[in-house]
Amino acid sequence: MTPAAKNWAGNITFGARRLCVPRSVRELRETVAASDAVRPLGTRHSFNTVADTTGDHISLAGLPRTADIDVPGRTVSLTAGLAYGEFAAELHERGLALANLGSLPHISVAGAVATGTHGSGVGNRSLAAAVRGLTLVTADGGTRTLGRHDADFPGAVVSLGALGVVTSLDLDLVPAFDVRQWVYEDLPEATLTARFDEVMAAAYSVSVFTDWRPGPVGQVWLKRRADDGGPDPMPAGWLGARLADGPRHPVPGMPAGNCTRQQGVPGPWFRRLPHFRMEFTPSNGDELQSEYFVARRDAVAAYEALARMRERIAPVLQVSEIRTVAADGLWLSPAYGRDSVAFHFTWAPDADAVAPVVARIEEALAPFGARPHWGKVFTTAPEVLRTLYPRYADFEALMARQDPDGVFRNRFLDRCFPR
Repeated sequence: MTPAAKNWAGNITFGARRLCVPRSVRELRETVAASDAVRPLGTRHSFNTVADTTGDHISLAGLPRTADIDVPGRTVSLTAGLAYGEFAAELHERGLALANLGSLPHISVAGAVATGTHGSGVGNRSLAAAVRGLTLVTADGGTRTLGRHDADFPGAVVSLGALGVVTSLDLDLVPAFDVRQWVYEDLPEATLTARFDEVMAAAYSVSVFTDWRPGPVGQVWLKRRADDGGPDPMPAGWLGARLADGPRHPVPGMPAGNCTRQQGVPGPWFRRLPHFRMEFTPSNGDELQSEYFVARRDAVAAYEALARMRERIAPVLQVSEIRTVAADGLWLSPAYGRDSVAFHFTWAPDADAVAPVVARIEEALAPFGARPHWGKVFTTAPEVLRTLYPRYADFEALMARQDPDGVFRNRFLDRCFPR
């Protein structure tokens, strides 16, 4: 097939020689075994070259799209290429749920897991932390299945596509629940920094949106479980912020109708935890993105460091989002070993203007050991990455064992994990 030309945002032109869409796992295995350079291609929501290759792109879109739900065991085994929005409703109908979701239901499970993508909530871990098992096609066309009891499992979940093509994933589930969502506007910045932990723990999932300009924080999205016993109705004022009088979009000027239902209307978890509806274009689309994770204990100091360079950030920014992620034990997860706060930046689609600002942000956050999101724009050097991830060397060794000939390597991996 004709190769996929660009990623979702249009800032990356792929260099693949062909796009392969196998119709069965057997055909997938044969394709991988016959190729000298392979990269899995999901829904193309990464903003850097993590998915790029000069060899063969392999899409799982042609495989049977299945989600086998084990209700008593509270697990689901699914085709890795499925997007979260494709099977979430079925889970809910069976009385089950994922503990959390990212802001976009459009992203593939495999891609989100492989890059350490997350939602928000002081008690919620990354999406990858729900994985209890996976099967992948290895460089020689064989298959390997790993579960939590396997020594390599913590390195194989957030793996950047470096170990093989993941064909199926087993995920932990929880009982289904409903969520009510509210938006508050104009939270005083001094209140955010003075009561940061209180703000971020005010609901099951909390997102703070700011443009980094002087003045109050633009929006705080509170996603509360309907069974949490919280106030109903919500107060018109909260910590100096005011309750929005209608639906809102986090990006100024974008239609609020693209967003999930707000103003306290209850709905199932999969229709409230994401920011954007499955049936609409997610976010803005014409954008770049960066994101950095720091330990939650350093959140306020990191915020203040960013605020000191607000005059550099604001002119090239569409919106910034602050979220929390609970610690996990996955080697390359940006939340590995520490409860984290993630500072996300949705940039204007101007790579030349954004690049120097990203470099300055990395300098400002360096004292806090900021880890970049693997699927977004960053320039962190490999010698720095090595210090940020305690199991970096173990992952290097795992890559060498699993793919000694570098079939799954690309320029991105060569930059981040040079041989």
